Amino acid sequence: MDGVRRARETAGRLAAQVTGRALGPYQSAVVRIGFAATWLFFLLREFPNRAELYGPDGPWSWRLAERLIDSNHAFSVLMWSDATLWFEIVYAVSALASAGLLLGWRTRATSVVFMIGVLSLQNRSVFMGDGGDNVIHLMAIYLVLTRCAQVWSLDARRARTRGSATAGAAGPVLWGVLGAVFAFGAATGRFGYGWLAAFAAVWVACGLWWMVDRYEPEGEGRAVLDVLANLLHNAAMLVIMAEVCLIYATAGWYKIQGSRWQDGTALYYPLGLDYFSPWPGLSAMVAGSGTLVMLLSYGTVAVQVAFPFTLFNRRIKNVLLVLMMLEHAGIAVLLGLPFFSLAMIAADAVFLPTGFLLWAGVRVSAVRWRRRRAVEPEPAAGEPVPVPVPLPGPR
Repeated sequence: MDGVRRARETAGRLAAQVTGRALGPYQSAVVRIGFAATWLFFLLREFPNRAELYGPDGPWSWRLAERLIDSNHAFSVLMWSDATLWFEIVYAVSALASAGLLLGWRTRATSVVFMIGVLSLQNRSVFMGDGGDNVIHLMAIYLVLTRCAQVWSLDARRARTRGSATAGAAGPVLWGVLGAVFAFGAATGRFGYGWLAAFAAVWVACGLWWMVDRYEPEGEGRAVLDVLANLLHNAAMLVIMAEVCLIYATAGWYKIQGSRWQDGTALYYPLGLDYFSPWPGLSAMVAGSGTLVMLLSYGTVAVQVAFPFTLFNRRIKNVLLVLMMLEHAGIAVLLGLPFFSLAMIAADAVFLPTGFLLWAGVRVSAVRWRRRRAVEPEPAAGEPVPVPVPLPGPR
């Protein structure tokens, strides 16, 4: 009986944790910032080449994309029209949504627009992406389900200063525009039934949230919505963590089966390709050391295979997490794949310890405070001088 009672108490505490609050607020904020920044930087860097990548001047024509999407039922608003103006609007809105999500401005709406932009551009030209684009593709969907703006966002600041993250007229106007776009897509038959149901559910749920938050912020309705939002957030964070583990596990185990990874020479071959050698001198120096190539090849496999098994040991997990981030930084420099590396580092950030993130946030705040004090005039005689908050060390 004692065992049954303890099991029930444990289950009750677990249920209270899962439904009572959105877990990992700092981790979800870092994931949000990382993926929004990655996609925004990519769109800005490829702005001169946008028409060749995803637009009317690309080798993958609009008609070919239409035939493929008709067969795989992927989602892309670029298939609504082949006009150049429509493509330019979608590209610009995607970049603006990325900036809004990066800053955490009206995150519920901007996360939906961010997802639409990512899916629309990537599904328009499916052969233009790499592994990093696949990760962004998935995470853009997961972020819609998270409460990723609880900290380090303009929404969080609005909640502190005005009492509610939904305060102001910008939110209803933005959702009104989105509702009009969804209604047009539904009326013209441009949505599949699955996507139509998904967008309708999101729009109705967010409208209901706004009404309850505005007119009954302390009532039972708001409590029920909070529980449901926490459940969705925690489930999405669990899926993100499982996705990262699956990526590394499959990558590591597939590498083990390759003969070049088995003999430790796999890294040597891409370093000799012009496409993967942005710094030929550095690539030649690394490729010229057989020992270094072997260590990097074996080390990559070992870290990727071992990482999912270290999640229950915090110290080992943190060490491997640092090694994986350094690995991706090396891929960005050596192989010239910066956006792939940024996407993977952003995904890895879901496992960063909360203590480190708090310490990093305080450090950034302290730097901003010092810069602001440097440009502000000295206080007049008799005025109080603000004192900076002491900086805790990482745990």
